[in-house]
Amino acid sequence: MDRSKLIFGNEISRKAYKKAVKTKAKFIDKYGDDSDAVYHLAEVEAPAVGKPLGVRKIVIGKESTCKFDDKSLVIGNIRMGFGHYRISMAIASAAHAMGYTPYWFDLHSFKEASCGKIIAQQNELYSLGSRLSQRFSLFNKIVWEPLNSEGFRKLTYNSSDQKTAELMTAVFKELPKDIPYVATHVWPSQAAIHAGLTHVVNAVPDNWPMALHLSEGAVHAVQTPSAYLGYRALRGMDKKRQLKPMPKEAIAYTGHFIDHELVSNIEADCQKRINRVNSKKPVRWLMSVGGAGAQKEIFITVIRKLLPAIKARKAVLFINVGDHSKVWHELVAAVPQMKPFLHEHFDDFDETASFCEGAYSGEVSGIHAFCHSDIFAAVYSTNLLMRCSDVLITKPSELAFYPIPKLMIKRVGGHEAWGAIRAAEIGDGTYECSTPAETAAMIDMIQHGRDIIEKMCGYILDAKKTGIYNGAYRAVELAVGKNK
Repeated sequence: MDRSKLIFGNEISRKAYKKAVKTKAKFIDKYGDDSDAVYHLAEVEAPAVGKPLGVRKIVIGKESTCKFDDKSLVIGNIRMGFGHYRISMAIASAAHAMGYTPYWFDLHSFKEASCGKIIAQQNELYSLGSRLSQRFSLFNKIVWEPLNSEGFRKLTYNSSDQKTAELMTAVFKELPKDIPYVATHVWPSQAAIHAGLTHVVNAVPDNWPMALHLSEGAVHAVQTPSAYLGYRALRGMDKKRQLKPMPKEAIAYTGHFIDHELVSNIEADCQKRINRVNSKKPVRWLMSVGGAGAQKEIFITVIRKLLPAIKARKAVLFINVGDHSKVWHELVAAVPQMKPFLHEHFDDFDETASFCEGAYSGEVSGIHAFCHSDIFAAVYSTNLLMRCSDVLITKPSELAFYPIPKLMIKRVGGHEAWGAIRAAEIGDGTYECSTPAETAAMIDMIQHGRDIIEKMCGYILDAKKTGIYNGAYRAVELAVGKNK
């Protein structure tokens, strides 16, 4: 069936369909059509997460060396920011804890294939848009916010993506059709369906229903009850007509996609935080720089705000800039006053892991910066740092769903707004602090009113009891057929 013409029983207009066909044709003109090509799949140990999570990374090789069995689970993903890799790591962690071998299948990394070339171009555009939205308020208001909240919401957008995803199937030919497969971005999900895979779970990010994330033929795993209703109804995806809803078999509410190491240690980690609060230890702040490297001005505000408390040994700041070394150098140039308190942990993941292990039970002081050129280490470092931190400072993207007290800074794109709403309602995070001044005020309140950290830890413990953080396990169960 042509999934660009009919989406969950809703017919796409001839005009929108012709546009989707034209978009596909443009990509063919630029990158070619490798639908008839055969790419041999080989496997290597994934960096950073290979040993602790048993992750095998699928690469294109000269011959086929992947040995799949009934305990294999493929995680289809791309790098677009850090969020989709973060969800992939959560799925891999859960799968490993459940006795499966997770295979990392990154369409973006297949540079020689059409899928890798197309996704690389789209990723560059998205990263540019994210950065521009933070630099120019008019661009953010007129272009970026509407695009991310309403543009990607349209059913016609899904029609165009479905047609483009037809060009991404060549790399799937050596995957068994019935292998359990969890996609953490819609393109790997759509491509898997077009390639004939039969056990596909589409792990949907964020908390704002958008047609962008639809992949008919897959089971849509969503993280919140409100997302379930919104996707089930295809809410707002066509302003001119009432759409037929998504059938119940196509969607499941799973809970938040969180790594096994974090979920299984929630009680211990929260107790550590509460103990530090009660013994008046320095508050440990963790600031995560997003995948697009946006929001530099807010990061500068945070560092300047915390410097007096850091000097007085009443606060500690961990900064993970991911693989954005340029952003880090800009931050140091903007706030040179932090240099006397600064410790850099760059491109040595073993040292980063060792530091986090020591910090978990030991004492720390000053400012600790982390940067890794390897994307796996760049993303997973935040996971390690969360366990030894008291408060995470983050935009309300995928980290908004994690079980740690959170200060939500300004979003990058309208689709992220409901991530902050979800955290604020559960109680494990603040509402979105939309200006640097509001962010600074919230830092003051948490730093001096430490009862907030204890309250948030209490809400995290309550949420765990109801299974809110079990989404990664449930997504795996859906893929392997244990939970219909």
